[in-house]
Amino acid sequence: MKLYLKIWRQEHRESKGDMVSYEVEGISEHMSFLEMLDLLNERLIKKGERVIEFDHDCREGICGACGMMINGRAHGPLSGTTTCQLHMRSFKDGETVYIEPFRAAAFPVLRDLKIDRSAFDHIIQSGGYVSASTGQAPESNSILIAHDTTEAAFDAAACIGCGACVATCKNSSAALFTSAKITHLVLLPQGKLESADRIIQMVNQMDEEGFGHCSNTEACEVECPQEISALHIGRMNYEYNKALLIRK
Repeated sequence: MKLYLKIWRQEHRESKGDMVSYEVEGISEHMSFLEMLDLLNERLIKKGERVIEFDHDCREGICGACGMMINGRAHGPLSGTTTCQLHMRSFKDGETVYIEPFRAAAFPVLRDLKIDRSAFDHIIQSGGYVSASTGQAPESNSILIAHDTTEAAFDAAACIGCGACVATCKNSSAALFTSAKITHLVLLPQGKLESADRIIQMVNQMDEEGFGHCSNTEACEVECPQEISALHIGRMNYEYNKALLIRK
């Protein structure tokens, strides 16, 4: 398989970037998208050229580091799939593929396809945790939680923080990410004690990081590789308003 790639190259966050064209031959349809980029980088190294930098870690759809825009879609053409899970059989021989980093004011480009997602870390640090004494894990049946509740909490906790929701939102909103983290904890008894403070702090931090407001297009849910429900955003808004009343 041969592909014509147009890849965003940018030296650093302050420099001006541009799309650079590459021809890559000998691509196996069984390669993952990142393995295809590895192949290109190996050839660039042999030529003495600078490699294309991109984030990756687990390459198993777990860590959320590999996100990039492929032909205008976050993580590429398949739904419920991260970039590292995307295989080259999803493309046609001779196709032109455009590859860019996620775009958002809160996600500055570090180099090429690498972006700074530390804004997500700041949101979690502001309140996305529970305060608990350290020590041995409690007996599993000491806190009884209904099965439907645990499943709903787990579905929200499945968010991997890749940033696809932000990149695909016309307002660069982080509402889906933040609401998933809030919902995960607000459903469980361990998270209820600090619930009001957590929600206010996380929503306020989201705004301080420069993310836009949600306008309910639900594009975030469509592009989310974990298929996190946009209904969590409604819960976040409800819990936020309730927390404001409690604090008065």
